[in-house]
Amino acid sequence: MAKAAQSSEHLMYKDKPLMRSGNKIYYGNPNDCYIILFTVTSSHKVEDMDVADKVTIELMTNSGREKEKVYKKAVRPGLFEALDIAEFWLRDALANG
Repeated sequence: MAKAAQSSEHLMYKDKPLMRSGNKIYYGNPNDCYIILFTVTSSHKVEDMDVADKVTIELMTNSGREKEKVYKKAVRPGLFEALDIAEFWLRDALANG
């Protein structure tokens, strides 16, 4: 029961969790064979909040046993644009993977 409450705390985007650690954001189900890694490389302040200017996107394996392999990589000017391409990449990789 505690696990169900814990998983509902994650921010979701198109039925997949987003998990943040510093300037890195992981997107995708941790049990799937592929996951997306966003790295915020540049940001600026809007009032009291940091807003991403430049985001690196990587589609990578998610095996846990071996070193992850990056299959696709791109840079986008903001998090919305990064999420848009990442969701497409992840959906395509999981369907064809």
